[in-house]
Amino acid sequence: MECFVEQGSSYNDCLSKIIAKYGDRVQIVTQRNIRVGGIFGLFTREGVEMEFYIPPYFSKSYAGYGGGRPGGAASFASPAPSLNSGGLKSPGPANAKEPGLSRAPVDFEEAKKKVLAAAGKDSTQMMILNEVRNIKEKIEAAGTAARKEDHPALARITEILEQNDFSSAYINAILDRGRKEFSLEALEDFDGVQDKVLEWIGESIRIYQKPAYHKTPRIMVLVGPTGVGKTTTTAKLAAIFGLGNPGKPARPVRIITIDAFRIGAKAQIEAYGDIMDIPVAYVDNYDDLKKEIALSAEDADIVLVDTIGKSPRDSAKLGEMKELLDACGFQAEVYLVIAAGVKSSDILEILRQFEPFNYRSVILTKLDETTRVGNVISALSEKGKSLAYITDGQKVPTDIHRASVVRFLLNLEDFRVNREKMEKQFPVDKADQF
Repeated sequence: MECFVEQGSSYNDCLSKIIAKYGDRVQIVTQRNIRVGGIFGLFTREGVEMEFYIPPYFSKSYAGYGGGRPGGAASFASPAPSLNSGGLKSPGPANAKEPGLSRAPVDFEEAKKKVLAAAGKDSTQMMILNEVRNIKEKIEAAGTAARKEDHPALARITEILEQNDFSSAYINAILDRGRKEFSLEALEDFDGVQDKVLEWIGESIRIYQKPAYHKTPRIMVLVGPTGVGKTTTTAKLAAIFGLGNPGKPARPVRIITIDAFRIGAKAQIEAYGDIMDIPVAYVDNYDDLKKEIALSAEDADIVLVDTIGKSPRDSAKLGEMKELLDACGFQAEVYLVIAAGVKSSDILEILRQFEPFNYRSVILTKLDETTRVGNVISALSEKGKSLAYITDGQKVPTDIHRASVVRFLLNLEDFRVNREKMEKQFPVDKADQF
């Protein structure tokens, strides 16, 4: 970029001198009237200042135009609005009388630079923006090129993973591992490839192992967004523990809920309690919750706490509920309840927002309402979170199960799952079902 200053000249004269000196490829960026010369601001003369640059390759057709100033002084036809002292102005109409000039082709990149400059962007910011854009383009190009060069077996694995709603980050991790570990000979055996990928997926699924010892009563708190089925899941757990299950005797259970304000919530949990003959208590503050926990400790082995659903974006309300739940004590087991049909990016946000509750594991609900589980596996793997329970229907207590790796693998579409082999590789502790 160069600047040309001329005293006592019109725009036409100034432009003619620039063209005579630098050739007809110049492009004017800005033009303005200035005062030059003099001493201490006195005896100055009017002048013209033009900023311009010379592109390395450019069409030699130019056009003059009547300037936006009185008198219609001509200027070089810039492909973008000119920056004048009055702000951002568009060029005036073309001046057909100006000799030797025709309209220049529009340079959109240069126009973008001028608009950014008008918005106060400096050259450093432009350099950073360009550098970020270049890096992004290189990364995207490298990813595209890598996929184009992938063996057909890996390309097919990519399609299957995408079909199962795995995240891009998870898919790329699987592909990177495949490129490193599979030989060309191994890639020719697609059944072997997909069996190995299935193992890798299974290895990325963490199953919660409950503590070998816990203080009596065992306090289990369910938190999570609205509409994920916390109350129904609380009832299912109460039934499993309170009515007993194969190999496990019935145990005294108590239910405490702080969700007495949602329409139908109180009636719903009361109905479950009456059917199972399990006492239900309602609290809405820290002191009452602490008191109920203390009372339950006298005759209950397990205390289930059902909470009000909160939006993960409502930080203030989440903070209030966290303070209330502190009454359960530091040994309470907090479980985050998430619905299976939520997309992976939303699951990641829910996991992040509920971190202050120090939840031990995740309970996945409504697995029967979706056919794809890659979103859940991706998000939990990225955050290093484990799964404790899975629900797959509304029946109490049958539609709840301890989470297992094999259960997730069987839910994957288009994978040929050797169940016997997977159950040996990822065994379930039968003695620790609940």
